[in-house]
Amino acid sequence: MAPKVQQTKAAKAAAALAGGKKGKKKWNKGKVKDKAQHLIVLDQEKYDRILKDVPTYKYVSVSVLVDRLKIGGSLARVALRQLEEEGIIVPVLKHSKQSVYTKAN
Repeated sequence: MAPKVQQTKAAKAAAALAGGKKGKKKWNKGKVKDKAQHLIVLDQEKYDRILKDVPTYKYVSVSVLVDRLKIGGSLARVALRQLEEEGIIVPVLKHSKQSVYTKAN
């Protein structure tokens, strides 16, 4: 077996640069969900829509109002309490964390 020929420093550096063509792995950032722009102050247009649409829903909760009407959670809780006082919706389940309502017949 023939003895190895020693490379110069310049040749070693050139070989090192030529060898790593693939580069580093780029980790995927994943999909970023856009931040929701929900209303935090109720205007007349949204209030009229709540009075018109919510009595037609079979299942009414804070999350349903937030999702469908694009309002904040605290605003949805106040709206549900108001609709319950007016008799437009009736409670099915009342809990400290989640309240479920349905339309009044």
